[in-house]
Amino acid sequence: MNKLKVAAAQMSSGSNKEKNLAQAKKLITLAVRKKARFIVLPEVFNYRGNLNEAVKFAESVPGYSTDLISRLAKKYKIWILIGSMLETAGAGPAHFVGEARSFYERHDLPFNTSVLINPNGKIVTKYRKIHLFDIRLKGKEILESGRNQAGKNPKLAKIENIKAGLSICYDLRFPELYRHYSRAGAKIICIPSSFTRLTGEAHWHTLIKARAIENLSYVIAPNQAGIGSGGIKTYGHSLIVDPWGKILAEGPANGETVIFADIDLEYLKQVRKNLPALEHRKIFCLRNTNDE
Repeated sequence: MNKLKVAAAQMSSGSNKEKNLAQAKKLITLAVRKKARFIVLPEVFNYRGNLNEAVKFAESVPGYSTDLISRLAKKYKIWILIGSMLETAGAGPAHFVGEARSFYERHDLPFNTSVLINPNGKIVTKYRKIHLFDIRLKGKEILESGRNQAGKNPKLAKIENIKAGLSICYDLRFPELYRHYSRAGAKIICIPSSFTRLTGEAHWHTLIKARAIENLSYVIAPNQAGIGSGGIKTYGHSLIVDPWGKILAEGPANGETVIFADIDLEYLKQVRKNLPALEHRKIFCLRNTNDE
């Protein structure tokens, strides 16, 4: 198998979980009709509402939302990556939203978790978002670490025997995670997101293309679009980018859609042969930063 058709589903999720799940099902069905073998959903696909209420919508994994997606994966014999959902991780909801520094390590806070499901409907692995989104821009404050706890481990998975590195949204800004994946043999990088409009207009395309180019890998990056029930404007423009940095498919600024592209392993092999940058890395030089 030299080519794998992939799909990135752009959603405009809100606070109605059942409506979000129905829309995810609709987009997955559309992707199946277009013969996609691997479908990636965006971050917070099943709930994107009031941030202070989000913890109440966390679920176990496996659980209600993953069971629904698993049934679709099994029915259509496809791979599906749930871009992310809130995963319960302790005894009951936390009531400390916004107190990022004091409660960053609380073990009852949920994780922001990606879930990979195979064509048999089985959960293969899950990745818990490592880098949490704490920003203050133009008078608006978002403190993800006040309502979620951070994951600790990168996750590499095989999809049709192609290694893929898993990440979520804000992880995009930390290139060492993706270098770890490329060193481990990743040929695909997944970056499901809910990237804000403000940061997206400035950085989204540049960062996505950079991760593809520097790691000579395909990048699949579905994004949320529009304004969710939480009032945060997201950027849309879901992307699939090849290892040369070429945009193979792009979603609109607003609205829900599915974009498609082929992961071409022969092309990837040729690019890495012609530009063997991954083989030219000199990691040993980083061990000593003293001036000569």
